[in-house]
Amino acid sequence: MLMLETSVELQSEVIDIRRVAKVTKGGKNLSFRATVVVGDGAGRVGVGKGNTREIPQAVQQGIRDAQRNMITVPLVEGRTIPHEVEGKFKAARVLLKPAYKGTGIIAGTTVGTICRLAGIKDILTKSFGSTNPLTLARATIVALQQLRTPEEVARLRDKKVEEILG
Repeated sequence: MLMLETSVELQSEVIDIRRVAKVTKGGKNLSFRATVVVGDGAGRVGVGKGNTREIPQAVQQGIRDAQRNMITVPLVEGRTIPHEVEGKFKAARVLLKPAYKGTGIIAGTTVGTICRLAGIKDILTKSFGSTNPLTLARATIVALQQLRTPEEVARLRDKKVEEILG
């Protein structure tokens, strides 16, 4: 994995580079697809992909795409997620579970990278279905988008936080 520094606060990491081909009348047009994760380590993360004929340009394109598609992840005590959540994207399914302090990030390469760059320090994950890094990354982002804090849920239901937590 390639670590790149985009600005003072954002870190980016390349999770996958693939050679792809478009078959045309004149033959195969080869290019590279880079899947990149960008995060600030404090609750913001994004996944992007770049597709050009040269790897460095594909990575830069992926970084720009990831920065455009950043989401905010609610964290409990700055360490873990508020509740269990499942994300699905095409053939990939990702299950994210909160974990106790000191557990660490129990995850595969793709999901683990996204969690680390989002600032999650303790989490249990399991992925099902597709092992394609781009599809897994998108499923993880879908799961992280579904997270809600108890305060948000209470506000949406017009109840007190104590009622939500039981």
